[in-house]
Amino acid sequence: MLNGRDRPTASLFGQLLTLTGLTLVAAWVISLLLIFNLPPPAPDFYRLSEIVQTLRGNTPSFSERQPLELVVLSEAPGPAMDTRTAADMRLRIAQELRVPVQRVIIAGERGPFSDRRVGRILRDRMAREGMQEEHFLIEPFQVAVRRADDRWLVARPVPAIGFSPWQQRVVLWFVLSAVAMAPITWIFARRLSKPFTLFADAAERLGRDPRAPALAIRGSSEIGVAARAFNDMQERLRRYVEDRTAMVGAIAHDLRTPLTRLRFRIENLSDDEQKAKIAADIDQMEEMISAALTFVRDASRPAERAPLELSSLLESLCDEMAETGARTEVEAGEKVVLEGDPMALRRLFTNLLENAVKFGGRARARVFKDQSNAIVEIEDDGPGIPPQDAEKVFEPFYRREPSRSRQTGGIGLGLAVVRSIARGHGGDVSLVNRSGGGLTARVLLPL
Repeated sequence: MLNGRDRPTASLFGQLLTLTGLTLVAAWVISLLLIFNLPPPAPDFYRLSEIVQTLRGNTPSFSERQPLELVVLSEAPGPAMDTRTAADMRLRIAQELRVPVQRVIIAGERGPFSDRRVGRILRDRMAREGMQEEHFLIEPFQVAVRRADDRWLVARPVPAIGFSPWQQRVVLWFVLSAVAMAPITWIFARRLSKPFTLFADAAERLGRDPRAPALAIRGSSEIGVAARAFNDMQERLRRYVEDRTAMVGAIAHDLRTPLTRLRFRIENLSDDEQKAKIAADIDQMEEMISAALTFVRDASRPAERAPLELSSLLESLCDEMAETGARTEVEAGEKVVLEGDPMALRRLFTNLLENAVKFGGRARARVFKDQSNAIVEIEDDGPGIPPQDAEKVFEPFYRREPSRSRQTGGIGLGLAVVRSIARGHGGDVSLVNRSGGGLTARVLLPL
């Protein structure tokens, strides 16, 4: 059942559509603010007297406009302006410079500011500033006069480098708008991505502990559907594992009844040799059943996770085994703390230490960190194992020693229990032969 906090929000499609709509509205608002609040850029204009002064070699200086430059070209610039105003200005320049009008060319293209409205705005501006009204040209343009050597003396505005003041204001507006929209975008992106992070965390918890709490249903309606499917899957997996474990336990428990009857029946046998052999087989079967029941009981016991320091745990286990004469030692290393089941991890390392002592004569343990994992390595000086058996030894009831003797080997559940515990903590265990001889059991546990 959903409570108020877990109730799904709007659909993922709706949230993305809302984010896109807000972005478009923000872009329209910014454009409108630019249109109504920023004045249009005033084009650079140059009076005819300033152009003539430049052609005479005395370039005037300007404080708010690009300067004029004087260059010499081998060919006439183009395209030439053919308007009536351009013809009047050509005649005026020719009179000022005392050259034939045929030697004067005014070249340029009609740009975005070469209409009559801009002309009226500039004339009004000149009137307000007290300038004498006269002809003027709006950049870009080139005024050329042919010299006696047939080369052209050209006066033109210097091309601007970088942003103009009006462009700088526009860029500033867009930067400020992006800064204002960044927190809103971050909140939306965080809101949309958070459910996926919750899914990843829940999958990680499920790998470590099938009894982990169910995933809380938060986010869009699509996320709610996926979360419910995930919780249903987790519940089915948990029931499946528990049913299989209970079935194995029930079978192992029920097998004790016929074994007990067999034990009573062999008491009537007259052949003592056969009686001893059958009794040994019954003892072995009972030991296997007891191991299976212990495995089932540990698997079905609710895990109690607590902070655990691995070096201290291994030192205590080695000290206990050393008291019984076993050759065990722990290398001094860094302190590594993780959240784990103390009883389960104690059994894991006990099994590995006992195997190292039993098959290798001695056990050496060390603990260290590798990025986000804790690693425990237990080495022995035994013969190792064939590479093809490195995975088989973790199968339940598998033994490389086929005699089934309790003096030369166990039941075959020890390493199966070790891997089950390691994987129950989100880690794993592997066996690697050392190049110099001996075997290393490597346990990886996430911190």
